[in-house]
Amino acid sequence: MPGWPASLQPDGETLRTIQQYPPRDARIPSGWHSQWEDIWAPLAAYLAKTIKASGVPPVIGVHGGQGSGKSTLSLALKDIYEQAFNWNVVVVSIDDLYLSHADRKNLSKTIHPLLQTRGVPGTHEVERGISLFETLRSLDAGAHCQIPAFDKASDDRLPESEWHTVKGPVDAILFEGWCVGCQSVDDALLTAPINDLEANEDPDGTWRGWVNQQLAGDYKTWFSMIDFLLMLKVPDMSAVQRWRTEQEVGNKKMAKGETDRSLDDAGIRRFIQHYERLTQQALTRLPDVANLVLVINDAHKVADVQPGKPS
Repeated sequence: MPGWPASLQPDGETLRTIQQYPPRDARIPSGWHSQWEDIWAPLAAYLAKTIKASGVPPVIGVHGGQGSGKSTLSLALKDIYEQAFNWNVVVVSIDDLYLSHADRKNLSKTIHPLLQTRGVPGTHEVERGISLFETLRSLDAGAHCQIPAFDKASDDRLPESEWHTVKGPVDAILFEGWCVGCQSVDDALLTAPINDLEANEDPDGTWRGWVNQQLAGDYKTWFSMIDFLLMLKVPDMSAVQRWRTEQEVGNKKMAKGETDRSLDDAGIRRFIQHYERLTQQALTRLPDVANLVLVINDAHKVADVQPGKPS
């Protein structure tokens, strides 16, 4: 069982304070309890240094392939910090900033049919995301801010009555998402399709080229607001496929929209192919960009903790 690296030791007092709150008191799944002392408590204490040292509420990015546990981890950290330090920690999921179903339908008609499917860069409200971070960082005591909410089963944004309300001031922002922190690549690397979806539905590379342009533009500005990037490094695409299938069951159970657009197994296999290129790029490139990398194994446990190499 891996332990926390000596080179990344958190503040001892902070760690002891966090360890007073067992994992059952936070939203940490039972499968992670065995690594509470060795991984999750030290991680929370280590990230707390960034929060304490920052003059403004820091944005801590949490990147991970679909089903890696980034949403679960973000909610657990929020619970831990609120219980241990009474910090007001806001979780912002990039998923909640998806364009509406109608807006993506318009993109599919004007740019490329594959943009009907949510997920890739270019299918989020980036300007709203940038403005949201600016607002949260300067939110006065007692002031309120609303964060959009998205329902995956209906594949659409929920009405404002269902949005998340945050009350200031804010101590930290946890920004989680599968493409958080991703970077553009040289266009030459986009030429050859990497799966059937790209070969059959984007043979000339228009879609993947447009997505790459988004990463080089407004997304680069958005992601530059991240003060610390944590990567949950998935084993491979087969694990993503398996975990995303499990997620769909949960999405259907938690559906809030009026329309059911949840996916069957064949739909999930096709859906995953939209994400494959950027997921593979992240696996090779993000460890050199992230501040910290947690290597996740097939059993959904942390197999290694690696310092990142941010420039």
